[in-house]
Amino acid sequence: MSAPTAQVVDDQDFAHVRDQVREFVRDAVVPREREIADTDTIPEDLRAAAADMGLFGYALPQEYGGLGLVITQDVELAFEFGYTALSFRSLFGTNNGIAGQVLVGYGTDEQKKTWLEPMAEGRCIASFALTEPEAGSDPSGMRATARWTGDGWVIDGQKRYITNAPLSDLLVTFAKVRGVPESEGRIAVFLVPTTTAGVIIGPKDQKMGQAGATSSEVTFDGVHVGPEALVSGEVDTGFRAAMSVLARGRVHISALAMGLAQRALDESVAYSAVNRQGGVPTGERQLVQAMLAEQASLVMAGKACAREAAARYLDGSDRRIGPSAAKLFCTESAGRVADLAVQVHGGAGYMREMPVERLYRDVRLLRLYEGTSEIQKLIVGRELMRAAS
Repeated sequence: MSAPTAQVVDDQDFAHVRDQVREFVRDAVVPREREIADTDTIPEDLRAAAADMGLFGYALPQEYGGLGLVITQDVELAFEFGYTALSFRSLFGTNNGIAGQVLVGYGTDEQKKTWLEPMAEGRCIASFALTEPEAGSDPSGMRATARWTGDGWVIDGQKRYITNAPLSDLLVTFAKVRGVPESEGRIAVFLVPTTTAGVIIGPKDQKMGQAGATSSEVTFDGVHVGPEALVSGEVDTGFRAAMSVLARGRVHISALAMGLAQRALDESVAYSAVNRQGGVPTGERQLVQAMLAEQASLVMAGKACAREAAARYLDGSDRRIGPSAAKLFCTESAGRVADLAVQVHGGAGYMREMPVERLYRDVRLLRLYEGTSEIQKLIVGRELMRAAS
């Protein structure tokens, strides 16, 4: 099974959706960033509003209650989501992204009917349970197992840094197959409700940044699920599904990074226009202007890179090099833009009350999850050499 690629929302309708999201982010979420940081949670009214707007299912098919946006449109929304606390996007990001897209691309008709509609409506939050203590960007070291018992599967293992796990209703879980001789050791993917006996959700992780975003360890202790839990009904689907959705997710993260970079640039320009040193706005100093110019150049280049990667992903011409190259460039560039924003603010940029201090901490994670910068370099280099051989 493959994910649908036909665009179902025309440009005019999508422009309306994007404008609504932009207005909501800037008028409703941005003013409450301090509240999100202080409480380390997304206020319930913002969650409800996001659900009402369809944000829990904007990238899920319309037939299951989603908006049906494709990756090129997803990128434009990610520019908007990145403009505020990244934890807001994290609340519904797994439904639309790496967890939801496994179901969209590889689920059976019955699995889609069961899960996609509640996910699109925000009644169900799905998590992507891939990362382990000894298997991060490279899943080949996975230790979790799924043993066939004749009437179902028994899953054992531990997952780490699972986004939204403390809030989750469904774990899209990857494990190595045992008890099926022809597929022994291959990676399969299962749909495991968090209410299943033996599923243990650990305490919420305490992170450097992205306050309000929840993640935790998840332990599977003799978790029994029926045959219907196996995504696609085939044990060989897991690795292919993981690589496919991660590539798509990397395009999304690229755009998210550029949304944050745009915010850092805007904060830098606004501060430089009013902050005075020696009676002169610091923005009139050439060294400050040089930093602003570098920020603006990186934002422009990064947005173009994310859009190009999305277009090529959508038409199928590049789903390997483009997503990895875009994630590498955009997340590293966003880190540079955020660093420059702190520098432009001087000592004030190191103070908790300044937005750029939060941006500086939030952006650091983007170079780690869904494949580190180092893994992206390996993918791009390997694919370039493969094409040349």
